[in-house]
This record gives sequence, C-alpha cells and structure tokens, in this order.
Amino acid sequence: MDLAYLWFGIVGVMFIGYFVLDGFDFGVGMALPFLAKDDTDRRVMINTIGPVWDLNETWLIVAGASLFAAFPYWYATLFDGFYLALLLILLALIARGVSFEYRRLGKSEKWKRWFDGMIVVGSTVPALLWGVAFANIIQGVAIDETGTYVGTLFDLLNPYGLLGGLTTLLLFFTHGVQFTALKTDGELRERAQALAVRSGLLTIVVAAAFLVWTIIQHWTVPHIAVLVGFAAAAAVALIGSWVANRLGREKPAFWLMTATIGLAVASILAALFPNVMPSTIDPAFSLTIENAASSAYTLEVMTWVAVVMTPLVLLYQGWTYWVFRRRITRDSIPVAAH
Repeated sequence: MDLAYLWFGIVGVMFIGYFVLDGFDFGVGMALPFLAKDDTDRRVMINTIGPVWDLNETWLIVAGASLFAAFPYWYATLFDGFYLALLLILLALIARGVSFEYRRLGKSEKWKRWFDGMIVVGSTVPALLWGVAFANIIQGVAIDETGTYVGTLFDLLNPYGLLGGLTTLLLFFTHGVQFTALKTDGELRERAQALAVRSGLLTIVVAAAFLVWTIIQHWTVPHIAVLVGFAAAAAVALIGSWVANRLGREKPAFWLMTATIGLAVASILAALFPNVMPSTIDPAFSLTIENAASSAYTLEVMTWVAVVMTPLVLLYQGWTYWVFRRRITRDSIPVAAH
C-alpha cells in the first residue's frame, strides 16, 4: 500500500506537468482575439507554441495511462461518470490540433479566421472543464455502493464546480499571456504584459475565492495544516507573479505562475487525500487510495518503469524547449508563407 500512496503523488505530479505545460498552450489560444491585431500577430502567437503543444499534451496521455494502471477503479468511475465532460474536452483538443495544422493551408482570410476560432474554442473548453471536473472530484460526487456515478453532467455544473472551472480558465489564460510576453518582442510583447496585469488581478480574486471555499469545505480533515500551507503558498506565488509582471519582468512572472499552478494542484490533492473520489451518498462508498489501487506487483513494475523512463522524457522535453528558446518576432514570419 505504500506504493499506492507513492503513485497517488506521481499521478498528481503528472497532472501538474500537464496543467503547467498545456495550460499556457490553452492561454495562448484563448488570448488570440485579445492580443493579435492582424494575421501576422496571430501567426507569431501560434508559432510560440507550435513546436511544443503536441509534446505538452503527451503529459495528459501519460497521466491517463498511469491512472488506468495504478488506480483502475478510480479510472473506471471517473471516465464513466464524467464521460460527457471528458468527451467535450477530447473533441476540443482534436479541433485545436487540427486547426494548428490546417490554418496555414488556406490562402483566404475567411479560412484562417475559421480555424483561429476553432483554436480559441478548443483552448477555452478544456481550460474550463478541467477545473469543473477536479472541483467536483474534491467536493465529492454521487457514487453508489458499486462505485458507479449516478449523477448527470448538469450535476457537475454546480456553483463550486463552475468556480473551479473559472479559476483554471483564468489561471491558464494569464499563464498563456505571460508566455506570449516571454516569447515575443515589440508591440505584441507590450500588449501581452499589459493584458497579464489586468487578467492577473481578476485571477487573484477568483482563485482566492476558490481556495478559501476549498479550505472551508475540508476544515475538519486531520491534515488541514498541509492544505492551508499549499493554498497559502499558491496565493503568495500568484501575487508575486502579478507584481513581477507589473514590473515588466516576464520571466519571473511566468515561473511564479508555474509555481502557482503546481501548488494549486497540490492543494487539490491535499483536500482529496486519502480519498480519490469521495461519495456524497455515503462516505463508505468513497473510493480511496487503498481500495482503488492495483495490486502491489503491478505498482512495483510501474515504479521501475517510471524510474527508467521519466528522466529520459524530462531530458527530451528540456532539450526541445532549449532548441526553441528564442523569441519570435513579426520579422521572423515570412510574408509569402501561408
């Protein structure tokens, strides 16, 4: 069972990696209508994430595969009960990926704007629904004695769930705007810095409300100090990110926002522990780390695979970001390219 708790943490780290990396991808996509003044600006913004967006999405695939192998009962209940929400996320991700590849194949402005709109929608829907899903997981959902979710999609759209969705949407939006400032230059960079200041203030207010509500809901858990500690650290990092961006320091602002997202997910895991999906029907029906985990042998094999493969993945991803580390400017966009 010690390995089950280890894999609870590993799955959490994988989701942190996904939310941090694909989070700024979502933010860049959502920010297209707010920052880009013409097609060249849009192409600059898309090119900031062009070499890495599909690599960033692999964290979701690995997290899902790890969840399936390490916690099959959690995986089954989650994907069965949240089927429609996860299907909408999948369709949005497909539409976004197709748009990245196809917008350059058409010469007309109408063609490009159509796929630009799909990028915006394909970025906004996952950014919202991931927050809704995780907020409901930590709040608890209607799970019966068989481990089956007996609610509907509309049950997930409760005030706390929607606040969680708005929180992730704003965090990812600001994260993406900061990434745009970090990877561009000139007027686009200046517009991104100014927008990050405005969106950052709204993000602070909404995220604070969500974290306070989460703490109030879980005030009686034995490890409340851990939950409050992660939440406080996330709040400090978020405020620090806003201050750094206000001072025109986009690199510290970006990394502090990265820390904010990581600490926020850690807060969610702390609120959830030792459950993985609490039941609102009867606490006895809740899925916990222990009763949802695979066998000890399965977890042991997975651990050795992770020890070998994880450093290789991190090295490859780090090398990719190093190769594409330079800023992208309007002058780097060929006029004749489509």
